[in-house]
Amino acid sequence: MPIFRVIPVLDILDSIAVHAKKGERAKYKPINLKLIQSTNPIEIVQYLKSECKFKEFYLADLDAIIKNKPNFEILLEILDIPDIRIMIDPGIRNKGDLLMFSKFKINKLILGIETIESIDVIKESLEIFGHNRIIVSIDMYKEKIISNNRVFKAQNCIQMVKKIEDVGVKEVILLDLFRVGQKIGGIPPLYTEIRKIFNGNLLIGGGIRNFEDLLMYKDLEFSGVLIATALYDGSIDIEKVKEINLI
Repeated sequence: MPIFRVIPVLDILDSIAVHAKKGERAKYKPINLKLIQSTNPIEIVQYLKSECKFKEFYLADLDAIIKNKPNFEILLEILDIPDIRIMIDPGIRNKGDLLMFSKFKINKLILGIETIESIDVIKESLEIFGHNRIIVSIDMYKEKIISNNRVFKAQNCIQMVKKIEDVGVKEVILLDLFRVGQKIGGIPPLYTEIRKIFNGNLLIGGGIRNFEDLLMYKDLEFSGVLIATALYDGSIDIEKVKEINLI
């Protein structure tokens, strides 16, 4: 069975870490962590690495996604932290964005269906970065595709997954913004359907409630989960995660 990954999420807006909920970005507030009293993304990553032993992190640069103003200085400082792996969604739109981010030592670049202009951007990303450094995020709201591209928006999630797998994508995030920050729990039937048809790595973002949810996703051979709320408010015991070697 492939290694199951539990990946902390940092949503960055106005250059600080924020608590994301239901995709209502205008309402996002500075994050309030039980683990560490800080909204500084760099300090949070350092703490989660040193004290909690996490080695892989998901960054969503909402300043880039919403305003097209990437937090380059924060990204560079985080990339300077040794012995961690970073995946980042910086609101990639076109080939120019790909070339700009190819200059950074990012482990994996995330292409959000919400922001990319066309399927050609995915094809170009695979040529520039290689198949193992690209992740496509299927951005949804209540299982409906979110996208600025009308063709994408007209697809259902299963059609979208098949389309991106056909062009060579090996890793996908299923990210339903409605589930984000709500600790809804359980596994949507849509996700298990996609698990059956997609042959690559499948990560889940949003809705994680507790440790039992992690075990369910692991048992069904998903590749991992992205967690924020349930980790930061103490709903998931990090020591239990370590015991079964999920980190």
